[in-house]
Amino acid sequence: MEYKASVVIPNLNGAGWLRDSIESVWAQTEQAFELIVIDNGSKDESLAIARSYCGRENYTLIENGANTGFSHAVNQGIAAAKAPYVVLFNNDAFAEPDWLAALLATADADEKIFSVQSLMLRHYERHLADDAGDYVAIVGWACKRGDGLRADRYRKQQRIFSACGGAALYRKSILDAIGTFDENFFAYLEDVDLGWRANSLGYKNIFCPASRCYHICGATTGGAKGAKYNDFKALQSGRNNLLLPYKNMPVLMLLLNLIFLVPGYLVKWLFFTLNGYGRPWRAGMKEAFGLFKKLDKPKFRLKNLPNYILLEFWMIGNCFVYADYRIRRYLGRT
Repeated sequence: MEYKASVVIPNLNGAGWLRDSIESVWAQTEQAFELIVIDNGSKDESLAIARSYCGRENYTLIENGANTGFSHAVNQGIAAAKAPYVVLFNNDAFAEPDWLAALLATADADEKIFSVQSLMLRHYERHLADDAGDYVAIVGWACKRGDGLRADRYRKQQRIFSACGGAALYRKSILDAIGTFDENFFAYLEDVDLGWRANSLGYKNIFCPASRCYHICGATTGGAKGAKYNDFKALQSGRNNLLLPYKNMPVLMLLLNLIFLVPGYLVKWLFFTLNGYGRPWRAGMKEAFGLFKKLDKPKFRLKNLPNYILLEFWMIGNCFVYADYRIRRYLGRT
């Protein structure tokens, strides 16, 4: 069979939800796909669940002996993919039957489209959005679009800053051209980094509301009942929020934006400190400084100047998007 898509599911100790996630993929109306599961050293029954599907013609299981991180795992899946599109799907997400078909139809409409974002809904509050795409504000904060707001607010297909790697399609030919997920990020914001890289080169990330799935947010890293923060998340935030603008902003753009970035990081430091996670957050920041020389920072290209300008104004505007979101949550409005 000639595959239209390669669906990649990274798994780590997902015994409570992996089977339902896989079965929701098998139940798609579009069946021209292969499924690749990467197990990152699971110690629970999820590895046995993943192995139980071995023998299917369109199924591949890659077993890592340890947790290599989200970025490395999905890069393994991308390397193994045989289709022109790679679709990442979390092991705690569950797709509606037309989820994949809608992603493919959107991507096929324009060869400049790099990624297509699903409408991710909260599994236990299905009238609320979990993620309708990610964005970055000029103060250096990366945020989930629509998190906890009414899903019916997100009915329009539109360009977004970046797709969330929990349920998104990527065009493999562009991945081959611009690179895959940066493994220095380990987990969190690697998808925003990739989307930012694509924007800088003139490609598009699109939100597709017709592609719907349900997500147990934080199930793998925070538990099914999901602590919103923990030491692991705080460390990843401290490191990756610093790596993100350093890597993707040309030097002049970075210097001009320090007036916004420094206060933004001070607020982040205060927030994590007051919530009891100051030490891991600072440890993450320290790791980031040590990684600066190792980053594959894209070179400035004059031909990309219009893209840099677009991103600058986009990030300024995203401060107002974030402010509106915080006001709505404070007032209890969805």
